[in-house]
Amino acid sequence: MTETFRNALLTYGGTLITHIGLVIVNGTEISGGSPAYARKAVTWDTAAGGIMRPTVDLTFDIPASTTVAGWRGFTALTNGTNHGGQDLTNEIFAGQGQYKLLAASTGILASDPV
Repeated sequence: MTETFRNALLTYGGTLITHIGLVIVNGTEISGGSPAYARKAVTWDTAAGGIMRPTVDLTFDIPASTTVAGWRGFTALTNGTNHGGQDLTNEIFAGQGQYKLLAASTGILASDPV
């Protein structure tokens, strides 16, 4: 596939993934806390080089006794379709805290098949 085609796929995919959520080690989305965890709306930069990244960092409220292990792209604030994402280096929260998902290290890829 050409880079132009891959970037077009990413641009379309960005219209589907409107929210990002965080998951624990087994892939279950985080829930609970005070303030409560919630998915974050995401906007995407222009696709280039077969990758598209969020326009800004996203900060999530994380409940105590939670390990953040990955992010997933969803079609809605609640429910919706999980389109997958990436695993992250585990970050353990003993108490309530915040997790910042950096736009520069987050993205959706369109790669050539191997």
